[in-house]
Amino acid sequence: MSITHLIRLASVRLISAVAALTVIAGAAFAAGPYDINVVLPLTGNAAFVGQGQKDALSALADQINSTGGIGGSNLNFLFHDDQSQPQVAVQLTNQALGSKPAVVMGSSLVAMCLAMAPLMANGPVQYCLSPGIHPKPDSYVFSTSSSSTDQIAAVVRYFRMKGWTKIATLMTTDASGQDGDRSVADVLQYPENKGTMQVVIREHFNPSDVSVAAQMTRIKGSGAQAIIAWTTGAPAATVFRSMAQEAIDLPVAPTSGNQTFAAMKQWQSFLPKQLILASALYPPHPASVKLDPRVDSAQQSMYATLQKHGLKADNMVATSWDAGLIVVAALRKLGAGATAAQLRDYIAGLTDFPGVDGIYDFKKYPQRGVGPDASIVTAYDAKTQAWVWLSQPGGAPLGQ
Repeated sequence: MSITHLIRLASVRLISAVAALTVIAGAAFAAGPYDINVVLPLTGNAAFVGQGQKDALSALADQINSTGGIGGSNLNFLFHDDQSQPQVAVQLTNQALGSKPAVVMGSSLVAMCLAMAPLMANGPVQYCLSPGIHPKPDSYVFSTSSSSTDQIAAVVRYFRMKGWTKIATLMTTDASGQDGDRSVADVLQYPENKGTMQVVIREHFNPSDVSVAAQMTRIKGSGAQAIIAWTTGAPAATVFRSMAQEAIDLPVAPTSGNQTFAAMKQWQSFLPKQLILASALYPPHPASVKLDPRVDSAQQSMYATLQKHGLKADNMVATSWDAGLIVVAALRKLGAGATAAQLRDYIAGLTDFPGVDGIYDFKKYPQRGVGPDASIVTAYDAKTQAWVWLSQPGGAPLGQ
């Protein structure tokens, strides 16, 4: 073979290789973002919850994309407004399932999450952004943050150790209130509470009611020393207004869903003086509280990202940030082509994962990853606009 022929052959091969690389580079450049559908109440009576979670996830997406995204593709959350209505959440979920996603995140409240769950019995993964559902082990449904039962357990422990042993419960008749009733009943059967803590009166109201004056009058005469009003959003505001109108100054604990700066600002004129807010571990903690250094690191990273976006950490961040981190960690490990079954199995087997709300171990705590020590009790300081820790993880008052 002549020198000239060899040179021509080498040139052809070089041109072919360059062309192949150009095609590959072009395909990578043209690759679209990795979309994750998120169903949230962006309007309606739970809008402040959904809007806060949307802001948090948008900030998280920027952090993820600045560190490589998912397999080189940008993460993109597609937000859908369920209008705070379970039937709309179902419609939106059905629409999202048409693209055969590996995961759908949301919604924000118990009723919407429970309405969505049956549609994903065989996949995709549903990551509910409410701590108030309790998925079955090995299912495709996961629930975020510390559970509502563990949060109520922390509140009851705090009440008991403060000497407030006579409790009134005031629950809505919807799914959140029903979960509250069940959780209180379960927690009062704990050995530490049995025979010591008692519910002296149980009251209920419809979420659409504009007053609970009658219920408050009965609670006032019951001898109760503290109230658990396991309700979120507008119904919680109804409770607080009625307490002010009836001059009831008792410690009152609503759901952690009310632990938002937007709600505190909106309700500042009638907030109870002894407002007790169940919480996950995300708020800045006092020096006397020692957390795992990896949790501290995750929190500092979150605070810095939020600050860049003009945001501060509240419960809407707590219920969405770690869920987003966990889903992204799975997709980065499995690849953007991961199936729903692969995603579920990865999360279900995840252990020793540091988040802002603790070290996650899904083998020990199936479908959630964190347990009783991921719940605390806080108060709101209006002067500093900050969440103040009142307890150790688990609910024991600080200093005791």
